[in-house]
Amino acid sequence: MGRHTGFSKLGTSDKLQKLVEEGLLDKETLHLLVSFQPQDPLVASLFEHLTENVVSTFPLPYSIAPGFLINGREYAVPMVTEESSVVAAASWSARFWAERGGFRTRVISETKIGQIHFIWLGNPDQIKSASPAIFSRMRSSSGPLTEGMENRGGGITGIELINLTHLIEGYYQIRVSFLTADSMGANFINSCLESMAADLGSALNEFINDGNNPEVIMSILSNHTPDCRVECTVECTIPELAGIRGVDDPADFARRFSLGVQIAKIDPYRAVTHNKGIYNGIDAVILATANDFRAVEAAGHAYASLGGHYSGLTRISTDNNIFRYTLEVPMAIGTVGGLTKSHPLAAASLKILGNPHAGELMQIAASAGLANNFAALKALTTTGIQAGHLPLHHRKQSQ
Repeated sequence: MGRHTGFSKLGTSDKLQKLVEEGLLDKETLHLLVSFQPQDPLVASLFEHLTENVVSTFPLPYSIAPGFLINGREYAVPMVTEESSVVAAASWSARFWAERGGFRTRVISETKIGQIHFIWLGNPDQIKSASPAIFSRMRSSSGPLTEGMENRGGGITGIELINLTHLIEGYYQIRVSFLTADSMGANFINSCLESMAADLGSALNEFINDGNNPEVIMSILSNHTPDCRVECTVECTIPELAGIRGVDDPADFARRFSLGVQIAKIDPYRAVTHNKGIYNGIDAVILATANDFRAVEAAGHAYASLGGHYSGLTRISTDNNIFRYTLEVPMAIGTVGGLTKSHPLAAASLKILGNPHAGELMQIAASAGLANNFAALKALTTTGIQAGHLPLHHRKQSQ
């Protein structure tokens, strides 16, 4: 047995003491970890229930970027990030675009996908013909789980059979579409899928009955959410771009900025950094509201690759003397369930934002993403990125 058997059952102090006794933790580091432990017992209990083997916390700055004008409404946007200049860039962009009409946003769609992956070695034509009856049976089996969500405007919106037997022998998916109202919906989706999967064998036997039993490999939501998307646009006349530091000729700035966007469309090396700038802003809002930034980023990077190569997530138009810059990204997030209410700072963030519904939070996060990307690309095509980064970097290093 390993020497760390039973480690998870120890209290926080005993965990640290065990690491000290085994020479894995020196006293200086022990003191540091203890100094970052929450002093409030309620906060300490919250962290201990979030994950396993908690011995301390790793705080990040919690900032506010004020003055975001989104669809005519002003927001002070909470942002959690450690990276220099992200909040400053967001605040600058918010102020700049508020004077030019602000951010115009819309939710394009909010459909999320779950999958039942299974192996079945029967006749493909038979399962295709029987699939409507099988799906009806599966909907009935998940009825007790979907009733509450349906009352909130969500639920199952579609089911389809995907035949992938040409890739793996006998491999099929049942792909289920969901609306999850104001929740991100992962637990709801996974519970529905597992209930439906449990009924798959009896449904196949009832409607086909050829002696072939399905082997369910796994049932799980997909974080690839191309049909759960939000769009954000800023727009002004090209002469209104005057006043930006380093811009003497607004038309030339618009030309150079447009080229920067085009380069990110065709060159993956540039596209990754371009999109990282977008997620500097989005992730900061996602973290502040205790949503899953890893799922949001993964979905965005997959979406950036749908055209066959990895590409920038923004598009630009300078027709008719109008500068129009747009971000379109997938984003599956929620404002109820999970940690959004149980984590006190997440709840505070939502309160600061006016307790938005999930679609509104999507639009706020997308605005923060476009704000940071615009500020970064503005700097890159004018004074250079280091002009803003280095003073903040040096300030951190000197502390």
